[in-house]
Amino acid sequence: MRIDAHHHVWDLARRPQSWLDGPESAVIRRDFGPADLAPLAKAAGIARTVLVQVLPDLEETREFLALAAADQLVAGVVGWADLTDPGIADTLAELRQGTGGDLLVGVRHLVQGEADPAWLARPDVRRGLRAVGDAGLCYDLLTLPHQLPAAIETVRALPDQPFVLDHLAKPPIASGEVAPWADRLRELAREPNVSCKLSGLVTEADRERWTVADLRPYAEVALDAFGPERVMFGSDWPVCLLAASYGQVISTAKDLTDRLGSHERALVFGGTAARVYRLVATAGPSEETAV
Repeated sequence: MRIDAHHHVWDLARRPQSWLDGPESAVIRRDFGPADLAPLAKAAGIARTVLVQVLPDLEETREFLALAAADQLVAGVVGWADLTDPGIADTLAELRQGTGGDLLVGVRHLVQGEADPAWLARPDVRRGLRAVGDAGLCYDLLTLPHQLPAAIETVRALPDQPFVLDHLAKPPIASGEVAPWADRLRELAREPNVSCKLSGLVTEADRERWTVADLRPYAEVALDAFGPERVMFGSDWPVCLLAASYGQVISTAKDLTDRLGSHERALVFGGTAARVYRLVATAGPSEETAV
């Protein structure tokens, strides 16, 4: 079963997205919902997806869970909760008890936007991360390369908490630099409680002229460091549309994993996400089986 482990949706009338205000985002400054993704996913052979938070907003997370409960394409939701809130455990429990709460598989915060490069190491953040783990949820790391040292320290401090690194920490593909990002990624990969997403690469490259060859050095570092059993594919749709269509992202990911055997590619394109996020696949109208 093929799984797209990272995509978004938004309704601009319901929830404005100020990050889309710049002219460079014009192509995605419109509403996107599961109905827009469904035919693209079907054409690409994607059976299930993971819907990931966009805004630091509990209401968005509630809406995403309700949306997932009504849509068989979405197998899980990575939502948002305030890690610094002393009451985060109660918040997570409330989310789990609401509509679609059983589909909450992880939590994410936009760490990339935090000015403090050591934000993840703050005591109040660590307390929140422990609450995420106690709730049986993964934590998605959305960091930039300079924030990886704090991420490494954090995953070492919480060895029982499963982490998923989004977008390979956004390496500087457009400039062609590999170090020091690669060294930091390899160090992070030494921690067995971390997996990563082969996602978001086309938008870190030259969006007008990128090639598979531009992306390959970064994908190779991740595949070698984590191994296919800890790498999962994610489209980052519709953000990917800034540089590539959904079909192009899928075909590019296939090209980047062409050295892998069939079993290893099956892990990247579904098995890893199913295991790490504990996803469930719908087998029929009333029957469910583990992916």
